[in-house]
Amino acid sequence: MANLINWLNKAGIWQNEAPKSPWGAGGGSSGNGGGSGDGKGGSGGGSGGGPRNPWSFPPEGRRPRPGGGGGGNGPFEDILRRIGGGGGGGSSLVPPGGAKLWSLVVAGLLLVWVIFTSFHTIGPRERGVVTTLGRYSGVLEPGVKLTLPFPLQAVETVDVGSVRTEKFPENGVNLMLTGDQNIVDLAYSVNWYITDAADYSFQIKDPKETVKDTAESAMRAVIATTTLNEAIGEGQGRISAEVQAAMQKILDEYHSGIRIQSVALTKATAPEQADDAFKAVQAAQQGAQSARNNANGYAQQVIAIAQGEAAEFDKIYEQYKTAPEVTRRRLYYETMEQVLSKTNKTIVEAPGVTPYLPLPGVRPDAGKTQSGDQK
Repeated sequence: MANLINWLNKAGIWQNEAPKSPWGAGGGSSGNGGGSGDGKGGSGGGSGGGPRNPWSFPPEGRRPRPGGGGGGNGPFEDILRRIGGGGGGGSSLVPPGGAKLWSLVVAGLLLVWVIFTSFHTIGPRERGVVTTLGRYSGVLEPGVKLTLPFPLQAVETVDVGSVRTEKFPENGVNLMLTGDQNIVDLAYSVNWYITDAADYSFQIKDPKETVKDTAESAMRAVIATTTLNEAIGEGQGRISAEVQAAMQKILDEYHSGIRIQSVALTKATAPEQADDAFKAVQAAQQGAQSARNNANGYAQQVIAIAQGEAAEFDKIYEQYKTAPEVTRRRLYYETMEQVLSKTNKTIVEAPGVTPYLPLPGVRPDAGKTQSGDQK
C-alpha cells in the first residue's frame, strides 16, 4: 500500500501542491483563501482564492497520522486499529494466539459434521436410499455404512419390514353401486408393504395416498360387476381376490415398489333404510338352501337303498338260473315269514274241531278300540 501511495505521489496526483480553483486561478482575498499552503492560513489551504482542489492530497498538517491519535482520527479507524491490534494506545480485541484457536474450533466443527453426516446405521428392517447432489445413486443394506458428508450425499431411511394398513372408509358410510343396480355399504381394509425402497422414494409422490386412491378405484370397478347378493353373501372372497389383483397391477405399472398383501371385507350390508328387508330376503334364501340340502340328502339315501336292493336281486337271479325250483320255494318261505311275522295269528292243529276263538283277544286292536269308544 505504501509503494502504491509513493508511486502516486511521484505521478503528481497526490502532491501537496497549492490549491487551485476548479474554475481557474483567481486572486482571492486574503481573508478567505490567502493562506500560505501549510494548512494554517485559511480554509482554502492554498495561496490563491476560491475552493481547494478536490483532487489534491490534504496538506501535511491535516493528514491523519497512522497508528496514532491526532487530528483526523475517526471512530472507524479506531475500530480497525483495535481489531488489528494496532498501536495508538488501543488494545486489540483478538487475544494472543486467537487465529490458531479459531482454526482449531472450525476444524473441530467440520470433523463433527463429517462424522454425523457420513456414518449411517441402517436397521435390519430398513434400507437407506442414497442421493448424490440430489440424484439417486444407490441403496444401503442393513449395517453401519459410510457415505460422503452432507450435502454431497444424503441418505433417506425407508422401513421395508413393516406392514401398513389402510382402512376404508375412515368415517361414515361407503356406498357403492352393484352390477344389478343396487347399493351396498362396504367397509374393507388393505394391507401393504414396501418391496423396493428406491422406487418407493422416487417413482410416486405420495405413496400412502396412491394406495388409497388405487384401492377405491379397484373396489368400485369390481363391485360394478357383482350382484348385491354376492356382495353381502358368498362372493366376498372372490371380490377380495379380484381387488387385490387389480391394485397390484396398477401399482406395478406405476413402478411404486409396493406389494399388496391382502384385501379384507369387514362389512357388506344393504343401506340402513332397506336393511330389514334385505335381512328378511337373506333369511329366506338361507331357508331355501337348507331345504334343498335336506332334499338332496333324502334323495341320496333313497338312491342308496334302491341300489342295494337291485344288487340283491341280481344275486338272487343268478341263484334262480342255477336252481329255479329250490330258489322259488325259498323265496316263498321267506316272503311268508316276513308277512306273517307282522300279523296276530292263531294256529288250530286238531282236525274237525272248532275251538272257541276270543276275537277281542285275537285282535287286540279291536279291543282297544271298543274300550276307547266306551270311554
